[in-house]
Amino acid sequence: MAEAFQSLDALSTQPEAPVHVQKLDKQGRAYATGKRKDAVARVWIRPGTGKITVNDRPVEVYFARPVLRLIINQPFQAAGREGAYDIVCTVSGGGLSGQAGALRHGLSRALTYYEPELRSPLKKGGFLTRDSRVVERKKYGKAKARRSFQFSKR
Repeated sequence: MAEAFQSLDALSTQPEAPVHVQKLDKQGRAYATGKRKDAVARVWIRPGTGKITVNDRPVEVYFARPVLRLIINQPFQAAGREGAYDIVCTVSGGGLSGQAGALRHGLSRALTYYEPELRSPLKKGGFLTRDSRVVERKKYGKAKARRSFQFSKR
């Protein structure tokens, strides 16, 4: 049952915002999972020189396109922490663009776990929101999700 309020003053008191605390593992790393389309990224960050390793390869080798590396570095630029953390991550599923988006999402979440005060600028930039757009399923009687077969009168 809902609790009964005795006065209007009791209604006006807002519950306090949740206090975010630092979440680290035994090695002093912050871990987070990021997702985008079909891609999933597992991300570990710790203080360092800014070295990024993706699936045991340097980020320049794995994400050869500069646009994808730019997407990955966006959370660090928004937080003002370029080159402050070493990142080790594993990505799987989807294509390179989805994997870069998943990595960005995971990095943003891991940064908030390591430094909870960075949550506000990252949330303002939209990096903590999971992009929920996924491929629409194919329907029966259709060539693809929405495309119909070619119509011929004769």
